[in-house]
Amino acid sequence: MPSRRGPAPSPNARRRNATHALGEHELTPTSGEGRALPDALGITTGGARRFWKTWASAPQTQHWLETDWAELEITTKLVDEFYSGNVRLAGEIRQRVGRWGATTEDRARLRMNFDEQVEEEAAKAAQEAATADMDAELFRMLSEN
Repeated sequence: MPSRRGPAPSPNARRRNATHALGEHELTPTSGEGRALPDALGITTGGARRFWKTWASAPQTQHWLETDWAELEITTKLVDEFYSGNVRLAGEIRQRVGRWGATTEDRARLRMNFDEQVEEEAAKAAQEAATADMDAELFRMLSEN
């Protein structure tokens, strides 16, 4: 085995980039209410309307500011053009939605996650159901006596 130069590598137990500049975003797995599609955009295609509806009610929007909503309006116009036949806009649209966490890979890169929160909510729901069952059983036993 060849010898190494310099110090031995440190174990990989430490993560060098432990804190992300944007922080981690915990997202709820349910969709939000969203916003209505502005009539002033002049959207003509059904695909662009579905795109707006999907993104306007996406869990990511709980962290959005007005500038993010303005970006969604611009991107929806691009999607409208795409569905009208200008397929050269596909790359630009993909880049824009990637910044919002469109895919699992995008969300991992942006440190958005649903997993921990989903598990916590499931555990809380199970605990509440167990408590409700115990309360119902106690009520049944007391009413029999």
